[in-house]
Amino acid sequence: MSSSAQRCSHVDQVRDVAPNTPNGCEECLALGMHWVHLRLCQECGHVGCCDQSQGKHGTKHFHSSHHPIMKSFQPGEDWSWCYVDELFMEPAVEPGA
Repeated sequence: MSSSAQRCSHVDQVRDVAPNTPNGCEECLALGMHWVHLRLCQECGHVGCCDQSQGKHGTKHFHSSHHPIMKSFQPGEDWSWCYVDELFMEPAVEPGA
């Protein structure tokens, strides 16, 4: 576990989740929109787009659900972000960390 994960007060909320929409951002797919990068909610499996994407659905999911930690859903990337603590964690937080 990274030292930054030890300071995040929300790592206990990380679950072993499968992506709800493995082919892309849930909202963008429904609306016919495009995304830049994808993020996976580590509590419920919601797939949302990043803040550089038009929809910013990953952050919107946090604001509506209050699920604090997401991770990159991009091939080759291994990191998590806690919205509440504003903390970047690399490697990504794993369940039971």
